[in-house]
Amino acid sequence: MPANREPDRRQSRLRRFWDRHAPDYDRRMGIAERRYFRDTRPWLAGQATGDTLEVAVGTGLNLPYYPPGVRLTGVEWSPAMLEHARRRAGSLGLAADLRVGDAQALDLPDASFDTVLCTFALCAIPDARAAFGEMARVLRPGGLLLLADHVRSTVPPVLALQVLADAVTVPLQGEHFSRRPYTWAVRRGFVMLRHERFNLGIIERFAAQGPPRADP
Repeated sequence: MPANREPDRRQSRLRRFWDRHAPDYDRRMGIAERRYFRDTRPWLAGQATGDTLEVAVGTGLNLPYYPPGVRLTGVEWSPAMLEHARRRAGSLGLAADLRVGDAQALDLPDASFDTVLCTFALCAIPDARAAFGEMARVLRPGGLLLLADHVRSTVPPVLALQVLADAVTVPLQGEHFSRRPYTWAVRRGFVMLRHERFNLGIIERFAAQGPPRADP
């Protein structure tokens, strides 16, 4: 019996969606940045240290905010988005290893980064829990996890609207409005160092320290 190829077809369709929207992504995202996200990109990227991995680097909107001395690797599954990120890195004079890759199955060694960062992307990754697990896997013991996303609102009527929106946006473009990565981090033993939630609880950002290496 042939294997079910539906997940592969769905992911290919979503990748084509992001490829098509790469040219106008910055303009569309700029509206959300001004109205909802506040200073989230510098707030997060400014905390990165050492060997840093950005998952779903997109068009590179976080690149201007990394501190000097950060050794950056960026992974993005849309080649068109990644091309924009590479041009942005070049214009900034930033040496970064920007590569095509799947957040759900990172082709990177265990415990290889001091910092892992992801902004406004887990909402659109089909298997976000798998992607989160991969971020935890490649983070060194006690390393820094920096995440921001739009999440489940703390206001019941707004949450009800988010659930309704999911019924439309998930099939069309894979966009989820009612996930909450914060809870995944706490359950995996991450310790919250900084945590903020605003705009009716829709936007959440945090810096968390990974669990230490387990004793042999």
